[in-house]
Amino acid sequence: MSGTVSQTDQEEDYRFLHSTLMEKKLHLLFKIHERLRRFVKRGPAPVVQERATSLASHLFEDLSHHKWREDVKELFALFSKPHFKSLLYIHDAVAQRDYEPTLPRVPDGIIDEDDDSVKIVSLVKTKEPLGATIKRDQSTGAIVVARVMRGGAAYKSGLIHEGDELKEVNGVSLDRRKPKEILPLLARSRGDVTFTIVPAFSKQDVSVNKKPFVRALFDYNPREDPAVPCKDAAIAFKRGDILQIVTMEDDTWWQACRAGCRNTRAGLVPSQQLQERRVALQRPQTLFQRQQVKAAVFPVEEDVDYGAITGIYIAGLRRSFRLGKKSNWVKEATRSRRWSSGVRDSICPPTYIEMIPYQKDPKERHRLVVLVGPSGVGVNELKRRLLISDPDLYGITVPYTTREKRSQETEGMDYHFVSVHKFEEDILNRRFIDYGTHRGHYYGTSLDSVYRVIAEGKVCLLDVHPCKLKRVYTLEFQPFVVFVKPPHIEELRLTRRRAKFICAEEDPNQVRMFSEDDFEDMIQLAETMEAQHGHMFDKVIVNGDLATAFRELKADLQRLQEEDVRWIPVEWLCSSPTKVRRSCGLLAGWI
Repeated sequence: MSGTVSQTDQEEDYRFLHSTLMEKKLHLLFKIHERLRRFVKRGPAPVVQERATSLASHLFEDLSHHKWREDVKELFALFSKPHFKSLLYIHDAVAQRDYEPTLPRVPDGIIDEDDDSVKIVSLVKTKEPLGATIKRDQSTGAIVVARVMRGGAAYKSGLIHEGDELKEVNGVSLDRRKPKEILPLLARSRGDVTFTIVPAFSKQDVSVNKKPFVRALFDYNPREDPAVPCKDAAIAFKRGDILQIVTMEDDTWWQACRAGCRNTRAGLVPSQQLQERRVALQRPQTLFQRQQVKAAVFPVEEDVDYGAITGIYIAGLRRSFRLGKKSNWVKEATRSRRWSSGVRDSICPPTYIEMIPYQKDPKERHRLVVLVGPSGVGVNELKRRLLISDPDLYGITVPYTTREKRSQETEGMDYHFVSVHKFEEDILNRRFIDYGTHRGHYYGTSLDSVYRVIAEGKVCLLDVHPCKLKRVYTLEFQPFVVFVKPPHIEELRLTRRRAKFICAEEDPNQVRMFSEDDFEDMIQLAETMEAQHGHMFDKVIVNGDLATAFRELKADLQRLQEEDVRWIPVEWLCSSPTKVRRSCGLLAGWI
């Protein structure tokens, strides 16, 4: 029984196989397979290997007689697409192995026998400058590349270098041409600009990898500078801007770009040496070498309350203890000059100061805010307005004194009353930021009073002479120094004509109006302060209109509270203990 079933199954399998092999579709598959094998053996290639573009053009013409057909319309639309045309163009370029641009032939006589090689460089001209300046070689008379701006088109190409000799621009010979005659040739160029160049001798890049950041201490506008080699290649900046110096190889013109700017193209900026020389030439007399030294007004407010003039009394609001006599002012200037020479030459004008980025810790205490300026300029009034505007945020130090406490005074609010022995001991221990004597008594601002304000979680507002900043100009306090500057004397006469101020002790009038001599002294002292200590000023505010100056100051201090990364002077690292540096949020790679 089982054998019968097996034979029957075999017969069915045979019939199924026979019918399958006799199928016409299977025979067609075999034929296709054989043809494909023969096709592979022949090594297929494009029908028109090197001219697909011309073939498409001929086909386009042939089909133009059948535009009424739908399939022809669809094919027409496909051939008209830019991407399809680009595909055909690339196909022909690859088929013909046309990978490199066709360079023009070097004209005869363009190279001297001594020259080893010549290169032809083609740059695409955009709205941005090409990023190179040129000059005439004084010895040979040739036009050479003076500098290549970092980040520009010439720099990115890697084909143009300083010292390269330019022979032609767009086929026009530069022989016996002046640099100013070449600029119109570039201006008239459209699309690509082709240079014929004799390369300079290759030399090793000896520049250091470090690209320092600096804060500019002056305003610069290349459009107003007749000495800049190329106005389009230079960058403008304002005082306080952070610049990254890319190269200092040139003694007179550095290359720099703004920190944090998306445009990485470098531009020319005056070097420190050039800017100091400029300011020195503009200055009619050297600092501290005047034949007559006028006395500056340094008021002391030991007995006169601020409320006697304004009607508003704030406990502890006292001016810095600046001495009032002319001889003392000369001594103060001498001490200031002696101290500042340790940081920067006192007669050197401020130009740049090296900075580093600092990452703010969210739990970090507030920075110290120091207001400086000549007497009468309005420093105390600005401090008073800040304190009134937000007493929970701002605080002031309470001064120390050795005189006896009066009945209406409160310890720790008006003054801290200490003994002469204690005061002099703190002087020896360098606990005072600023101190002086008045009528036989000591007065001073102690570091302890600054720490008390900071411990309360407030912004400590300090008012000292800039020569006294050394004690707090450290990484520990990170002071934000605001220099309050007087306006022009005409504006002083207009805005201060009815103002009153507290006089020095030798003046018979305790409170009097400003005089013309006071205005001149204020401006002269401001110039001296800025020349000596300008490298420490983070912000300069011209106090012409008090309300405007206060709004500007308040806005700057508000931005100070919101910043995450700040810039601090490198010199703070050198003067701070190691443990302080480690506890601060300096960005990696700087220590």
